[in-house]
Amino acid sequence: MTGTDDAAGGDGGSADGDALAADAEAFRRYLRAKRSVDDRALDRRLLGILRERLADRAARDGRLRVFEVGTGVGTMVARLIDWEVLPPGETRYVAVDRDPDALAGLGPFLREWADDRKAPASVTEAAGGSEAAGESEAAGESEAAGGSEAAGESEAAGGSEAAGGSERAGGSEADALVVETDARTVRVEPVAADGVAYAAEHAGESDALIGMALLDVLGLDRLDQLLDALAPDGTYYFPITFDGGTRFRPAHPDDRAIERLYHRHMDEKPGGNSRAGGAALARLREADGSTLLGVAGSDWIARPADGEAGYPGDEAFFLRHILDTVEAAVGEVIAGGGETRALSAADLDAWLEIRRRQVDSGELVYLTHQLDLIGRVDDA
Repeated sequence: MTGTDDAAGGDGGSADGDALAADAEAFRRYLRAKRSVDDRALDRRLLGILRERLADRAARDGRLRVFEVGTGVGTMVARLIDWEVLPPGETRYVAVDRDPDALAGLGPFLREWADDRKAPASVTEAAGGSEAAGESEAAGESEAAGGSEAAGESEAAGGSEAAGGSERAGGSEADALVVETDARTVRVEPVAADGVAYAAEHAGESDALIGMALLDVLGLDRLDQLLDALAPDGTYYFPITFDGGTRFRPAHPDDRAIERLYHRHMDEKPGGNSRAGGAALARLREADGSTLLGVAGSDWIARPADGEAGYPGDEAFFLRHILDTVEAAVGEVIAGGGETRALSAADLDAWLEIRRRQVDSGELVYLTHQLDLIGRVDDA
């Protein structure tokens, strides 16, 4: 239960992605707020593998093509530049998300990031528009895309980062943005579409495939189709994949019942899987035509800042959205007659009241268990 139904595309968590997306501005703020939580969680060893493979690919081919599913507002783009995971030189970055409202925040987020960045950076509209936008009719027709920016993120973040509608981002060819730093030029092409359908339309075109908080909402039966987007020896990277653990502290007697119903809500959604991390690991280890290169834990830990009042950055807002997600998801199960003997609507309301007070007072700690996975498809 990472808090996005992504987040995020999961993106990797809202009651479900639809509930957050109903308030597009709040959902975009949620995607921004969880950036620092993701930053702490991501495994640096696996990022090092990704960095090396992208550098080798760019050196060999003289170009780099990245395809992200569940881009949301673009926090991964900024992260890969800041952490120097993208190699120096030029990168074409196709940013796909089923939610056009989330993608509408891509330009504003990247411009704000560039303004706040210590090292020089600029974000401008690309001359000649987007090569990716609107190329795929199939991508616009499919309704089942996948996840995000993740497990609760799947329930809340994955929601943006992979859920939503299936329309072209902005509907025009002027959507592409060029992000320039002293050593890197990244052409970001937002496309509002189903990630799997887009992958089918552009099979074999990408050097790297990224899906954060994606697999717990994608449906693992669609994973092979998604991997078809990669060129031979291309790299896949699926960080923040929810794997069945949600904890709130201080402990409360109703925590386990709420966790169980929340995970049940995830599992009952099309493509949802509250234990996607372990299931994806097993599937990728045994897959023909690809090789798993690494797996590591990437647990979310949101807690009060050391020596300060409250939470870092905008993480209090992040936590409130997580609680809104729990309220909607668990409330839906209870309203449907699910396990009301274990937990009543009044029990849920009382639990939420306590947890929200704990956010306000800077006491609540939130933890989820997730996995990062990286691998490659085999040479043809």
